[in-house]
Amino acid sequence: MTPPQDRDPLPTCVNDLSPLPPEYWEALRGGLGSISLGDGFGGRGVGSEGGGVSEAGLQAIGDHVRLLLAWNSAINLSGIRDVEGIARQHVLDSLTAVPLLRRAGIDDFIDIGSGGGYPGIPLAIALPARRALLVESIAKKARFLMAAVAVAGVADRVAVMAGRAETLAADPNHRGRWGAVVARAVADLTELGELSLPLLRPGGLLVAWKRRPIDEEVSAAARAVRQMGGRVADLEVVSVPGLEDHLLVVVEKVAETPREFPRDPAARRRRPL
Repeated sequence: MTPPQDRDPLPTCVNDLSPLPPEYWEALRGGLGSISLGDGFGGRGVGSEGGGVSEAGLQAIGDHVRLLLAWNSAINLSGIRDVEGIARQHVLDSLTAVPLLRRAGIDDFIDIGSGGGYPGIPLAIALPARRALLVESIAKKARFLMAAVAVAGVADRVAVMAGRAETLAADPNHRGRWGAVVARAVADLTELGELSLPLLRPGGLLVAWKRRPIDEEVSAAARAVRQMGGRVADLEVVSVPGLEDHLLVVVEKVAETPREFPRDPAARRRRPL
């Protein structure tokens, strides 16, 4: 019997990958004007100190997309397969948090449940971030993230952890040390508050990507968020065409989180807050 053929190794660079088609760039550039990123796309390096996202930064974000497309047939990193959808639903959606993080003066963050690298990698490029940590509990997705940060040129300031947020919160090098936690399609706001607020320093922000209607989820989470030392500070409306039902829930850390939080997943299931 003929032995099964080994799958070709997945790429770790983009040199031999197809360029992104014009449809991707049209969708991306068409939506950027709806996000207050600053003046134009000028700037140095992969970020733009002048306010916008540099052309080099857009290319780095595009290289991340190219790698994701190459890996996606082997590892389910995204259910979105068309390039216009990726430009809108992943890249632009991620970049909607840039204005609020810049206003808050935040240049360091943890991306919980980073998956295919959204929102963490585009945010790290566009802010630009001084440091960031992408947390992913699924080992094969974490391997992709390690390749992606290298391809995007941000491996010197963006690290990847194959593990859970609860582990970080028990580490004094991380607990109470971060300016922001970002989370996209990870959990409801109650659970996100328990996972995220222990990692934030006072004044830090949890930014959660959500969809309308959201009032019931926010109301249900209010007591737990207060218990974690936080408060729901804002609901940021998203104005990118095609994402009108999206919004960003912003939770500010205003007090210390009790040491017993976050609890392990089994405890959270047994005793919801």
